[in-house]
Amino acid sequence: MHTNKYFTDRQNDFESSARSYPRKFPVALTKAKGSWVEDAEGKKYLDFLCGAGTLALGHNDDEVNEAMIDLLKSSAPLHTLDLTTPVKDKFVETVFSTLPEGLKGNAKVQFCSPSGTDATDAAIKLCKTATGRGTVIAFSGGYHGMGHGALALTGNHNAKNKVQNLMPGVQFMPYPYSYRCPFGLGGEAGEKACSAYFERMLKDPESGVTKPAAVILEAIQGEGGVIPAPRSFLQTVRRVTKELGIPLILDEIQAGMGRSGDIWAFEDSGITPDVMLISKAVGGSQPMSIVVYDKSLDAWQAGAHAGTFRGNQLAMAAGTVVLNRIKNPEFLAAVKKKGERILNGIREIQKETSIIADIRGRGLMLGVEFADPDGEKDIMGHPVPSGELAAAVQRLCFEKGLIMEKGGRNGSTMRCLCALTVTEDEIDTMLSIFREAVKEAENG
Repeated sequence: MHTNKYFTDRQNDFESSARSYPRKFPVALTKAKGSWVEDAEGKKYLDFLCGAGTLALGHNDDEVNEAMIDLLKSSAPLHTLDLTTPVKDKFVETVFSTLPEGLKGNAKVQFCSPSGTDATDAAIKLCKTATGRGTVIAFSGGYHGMGHGALALTGNHNAKNKVQNLMPGVQFMPYPYSYRCPFGLGGEAGEKACSAYFERMLKDPESGVTKPAAVILEAIQGEGGVIPAPRSFLQTVRRVTKELGIPLILDEIQAGMGRSGDIWAFEDSGITPDVMLISKAVGGSQPMSIVVYDKSLDAWQAGAHAGTFRGNQLAMAAGTVVLNRIKNPEFLAAVKKKGERILNGIREIQKETSIIADIRGRGLMLGVEFADPDGEKDIMGHPVPSGELAAAVQRLCFEKGLIMEKGGRNGSTMRCLCALTVTEDEIDTMLSIFREAVKEAENG
C-alpha cells in the first residue's frame, strides 16, 4: 500500500505550483461518504470543506449516485453541447421552481462552461450587451472567480497583483462589514453609511461614477471572510439599481443552494435580482454553472456565449436530485438549526479563549475570525486579523481529523462549508476538535 507521502510527492513533481489545498492537507484521498473522507493510510477525516461547498449532500449521496448510475445505464447521451434532452428539460424546470416569484415567470437560463467563473463572465457579457454600457460595479471583499473578467471583479489583491491588464472599467464600492467597518463606524451606522455611499455615488452627477452595465455582489461574501450583507443594504442596492435601470447580479455560487438556510441567500432580504450566478452544488458533485436572468435582458445573438462542456447530463441528473432535496422547507429548517448549533458551540469556545475576534454567517455558511488580542489595533480598536493564528488552528484541526478551510482578510477566518446533511453528532465532533485546536493555538 502506498503512503500519503508517495502520492503527494508525485503530485508535487508533476502538478502546477498553483495547487493550493494539498499544501494545507497533504493527503491522498481514497474513500468518501457523507461528511467523512479517508486517506491512503486509512485515517478518516471529518470534512467541513466538502469541495468548497460543492457537495451540498455530502460525498457519494445514495440518491445522487443512483440518478447518475441510472443515466449511465440508459444509453442516454452524456455530452450534448447545448442541444436539449429530457434530462435537461427536467433540470431547468426544477431550477425555475426554486426562483423567487418576481423572476420565476420571466426567467431565461444560459448554460456555461463548468466553472463558476465562466458564469460570471457570461453575466457581464449579457449585461453589457443588453444595456450598451461598459463598466461594472463590484464590492470590496467580493469573490467572483479566477478568469480575467471574473478576477477583475474580485477584491483579493494576492490573486490580482501579478496579473496585469485585467478587464477594465470596474469600480469597487464598500461592503458592510460590521466588525471591520470600511467607514470605521460598525453596527447599524456602518450599514447606513455603506448604503448611503452606494446611492450617492450612483445618483450624484458629480461623483465621477458613470452608470454601469451591472452591479454584482454576494448576499454572503464567501472568500472575503463569510460576511453577510445586512437586509437593509441589499434592499437599498436593489432599489437604487431598479430606479436607475441597472441590472443587478447576485452571485449565488457559494452562498446559494440552501447553504444559508434559504434556497438562495438573497431571499432573506426579500429582493429579486435581475441575474443569478449558480454553480458549485447545482451539479450534484459534477461540474456545471448556469446564469439565470430576466428575459428582458436576453439581447444575445446565437453563439454570443458558448462552451463545449455546457451540456453535462450527469450534472443535470444529479443536480435535479439536489435541488428537489434542498427546496424542502423541512430540509432548510434543519440547515438553520444545525447552523445555530455550531454558532452556539463556537460562542462558548470564544468565552473560553481570547483569540476569536468575531463569529458570523447564516445557516451552514459560517466564519470564525482570529486575531491576536495583544497585537496591533485597527481604526475601530479591534486587534488586526491574524492569518498566523488561523493557519495554526487549521493545521491543528487537520492533525486531529478535521478538514476546514480559511479565508477572509489576511487569511484570518476559518470557514464552515460542511455538507448540509451533517448530523448533530458530527457537529459535536467538529466542535470538540475545534475547541482543542483553538486552545492549543492560543497557547502557542
